[in-house]
Amino acid sequence: MDGRRKRRGAIWAGVAVGAVVVSGVGLWATDSPPFRDSYCWGAWQQDSGPDFLGEKGLAKSGSERKATESAQPSAGRHLARCTVTVQSTVPDDDSDESLTFQEQVTAEYGPVPSGAEDRRAWIARYFDGSGTRLPDGLDGLVSPDRAMLVLPRACDVDGRPSAVTIRSGSTGDGHLGKVTMPFTIGTRSEVTRMLVDLANTGMGKAGCAPAEPLRTTSPVVTIPEDAETAMHPLCRIPGVTVESGKDSEYRQQVGVVDGRLQTCSVAWRARGVPDEPAAQYVMTSEPRLAALFDGLPEGAAEGLTRTECKGRRTVFYGHLGTALKGAGEPDDRTVFERFTESVGRRIGCGSGEGA
Repeated sequence: MDGRRKRRGAIWAGVAVGAVVVSGVGLWATDSPPFRDSYCWGAWQQDSGPDFLGEKGLAKSGSERKATESAQPSAGRHLARCTVTVQSTVPDDDSDESLTFQEQVTAEYGPVPSGAEDRRAWIARYFDGSGTRLPDGLDGLVSPDRAMLVLPRACDVDGRPSAVTIRSGSTGDGHLGKVTMPFTIGTRSEVTRMLVDLANTGMGKAGCAPAEPLRTTSPVVTIPEDAETAMHPLCRIPGVTVESGKDSEYRQQVGVVDGRLQTCSVAWRARGVPDEPAAQYVMTSEPRLAALFDGLPEGAAEGLTRTECKGRRTVFYGHLGTALKGAGEPDDRTVFERFTESVGRRIGCGSGEGA
């Protein structure tokens, strides 16, 4: 490492940029090989994986990277959380104050939420239509800005599956106020690697790691379609019709569509504010993915039914958020029943009531 690189370190909270902050305590770190900053209980290292963790992630003027961690993953009920943040500041041509940009990756390890509303919000985030199946038989979904992996049954807590998740967030703050902007963590393959590294690290610390660590060597092969204006029928599922208004900003994204998993999400999107989940439809007969719906209220009126389809336990899930609740035509329950019938017929189990 040459002297010029060492001299250019800006200062964050009295600690050099190369420092890591763990549980609010500044720790000196050096970028001289073989010593590199590590993040999220040692799961990730500087200059490993996507640009966000490397030198390119600090390319903007005044960029600084910091990390915070909760207590490490354990066998208990707590949710372990880690954040890695890159902040940069640039002059604002329209104001005397600078523009501040913040890109953040949040990683979590622990059981899925126990409360119904919190669980539905979790499902909406990680069963988003932008997600692609993880390769090599791993139970989860990955997209460039988020990912989810359900852990083996040995890591369950109080009957609830545990999972590792990654999601991104980005904001810009200037004279017009704070706005939300899209932020891509990396390619699907890069995010998959981060997810698997996080899972192996978390399971090791929680004492539920399998004899062989989780691995992935295959590429991500199926890429979901781009989001499009919500239309009739919704998500291109026959019979699923929701009145969202002629001039709405609702966007739908059809995700995985195969014999064991189908996903589609609808969000209200407007420039500068976070997307608001508006509707979601999921079918899965993958055992660990189906377990994520355990404990939610069941029945057509609740938007959740289970069936045996060709000998496989299959879950059908449909949820309309606050903005679209009651907008189903002719009503929400009928729309859900049409969803189970259409998808059940597609995967070969008649009306979705059995096969």
